Formats: sequence, C-alpha cells, structure tokens
Amino acid sequence: MTAPDSTILCERRGRTAWIRLNRPKTLNALTIEMIDAFESRLAELERDKTLCALVVTGGERAFSAGADLKELQRRADGAGYESGPGTFSDRLNTFLCRLEEFPVPVIAAVRGWAMAGGLEIVLACDLVIAGESARFGDAHANYGLLPGGGGSVRLPRKVGPMRARAMMFSGDSYPAAEMKLAGLVTTVVADDAVESESWKFGDRLALRSPAGLRHMKSLLAYTAEQPRDAGLRMEQLHWALHAASSDLHEGISAFREKRAPQFTGN
Repeated sequence: MTAPDSTILCERRGRTAWIRLNRPKTLNALTIEMIDAFESRLAELERDKTLCALVVTGGERAFSAGADLKELQRRADGAGYESGPGTFSDRLNTFLCRLEEFPVPVIAAVRGWAMAGGLEIVLACDLVIAGESARFGDAHANYGLLPGGGGSVRLPRKVGPMRARAMMFSGDSYPAAEMKLAGLVTTVVADDAVESESWKFGDRLALRSPAGLRHMKSLLAYTAEQPRDAGLRMEQLHWALHAASSDLHEGISAFREKRAPQFTGN
C-alpha cells in the first residue's frame, strides 16, 4: 500500500505493518501533508483487530530531521510557524498523540538522524531499535524553536528530567549507545540489521494475542500516570474484559493441549 503522495509508504507482512517516511532528499523532513498522510494510515490500521505490531522507519541517512522549515516558511495559508488549529505544531501534536495511543506496540526502526520532530516521533513509539550510527537530538534550541510535538512532555519521561534538560537546552545530538543507557533506545544493532531485527521482533509479537497486546498497551499507558491503587483497579478491569475474549480461551486450550495457540484478536 502506498499513500497518494508517496511521502508515506505502508506495507503489511503477516500481522506486522510498516510505515516508512519517504522524503529522502530532505532527510524525511516533515510537512503537514506528510503528517496527514501518516495519520490517515494509522486510522486504517487501527480498525484491523488482527494487527500485532507497527514498525515506523525512515531511510539510511535519516529517520527524520524534523520539520521542513523551508516548506513551512513558504506556506501562504498561515499554517506554518503560527499557532492555533490547523497549524503545523497543532497537526504534529494531534498526530503524535494518535501514534502514542495506537492500540498495539509501535516500534521505531532508526537509522541516521532522528532530530527535533523526528525525535518526537521516536518518543511516541513504544520500543526503539537503532543502528549504531543513529543519532538522537532535540535540536529546537539550535534554531530558536520550541518543541511542538510533545517533546517537552515525553522526553523527560523517557530519559529523566536532567538528561532532558541537557538535550533540550544544548540542541546537541547523541549516539544510539548513549541513548540506550539513558532509556530511550531499546536495542542497538548494526546499521544494516535495523530492519531485519525489527521484522524479527514484529514476527515475535505476531505470535501473541492481538487482544492481549491491546489490553497490555492500554494498561501500561494508564498505570504510568496513576497512583498504585488506581492502577491495580484498572488492571482488574482489563482482566475482566479480556477474560471474555476468545484469545484468552484459545491460549488456555493451547497450553492444555501442548500446541501453539492460534489467536484471532477477538
């Protein structure tokens, strides 16, 4: 599947979907139209109850260098640097909330630069598989800009407040190995192994219950921001909901019969 303007490519293999940023000449710099195309793909995929994983990736030189500042400057419709509904930062923020809340695990497969808005996409993903040469940075300070896609909220929660301050104030970029130690990156692999490792992880998730993965992701998102007791109550609620699913009963039957489960997502 390919989005109409081809700046976003979408591929499906088994129960894993891939979305690829496809503006290599601009280091996958983001435009409003590109964000809209990405979000429309998410809307399509959200309806698929058999999906177990989504991988988001870019190119060899860059995952994404952030907003296309030249394109925003040229816009005559007031949707560039301005604030308010329909502007770039408004669309980016809405899109990244949708990506963060996507119902199944989202894996960022990163090679090259993930800067500013590109970093904000990574922050909205659940897991990050990065190549050895990948570099991550907030970068907004380099151009007198502010995060507009939730970076000031998500970055401290991923790497801690002190590290986030250093990254945001300096605008510097950091290697994948350092970001793994900071908690942003899940796994660092050779550059030419990023996509194959992401496929492998997606294939592992494809063996799990789609319904179970959806409940787990929802639980993790909720409990991270709640007191212990509220989180425990929510866990019991999700357990009760999942207990009625065919996936749970299939899993128990497979265990009893010593066979691989065949989950349907229901």
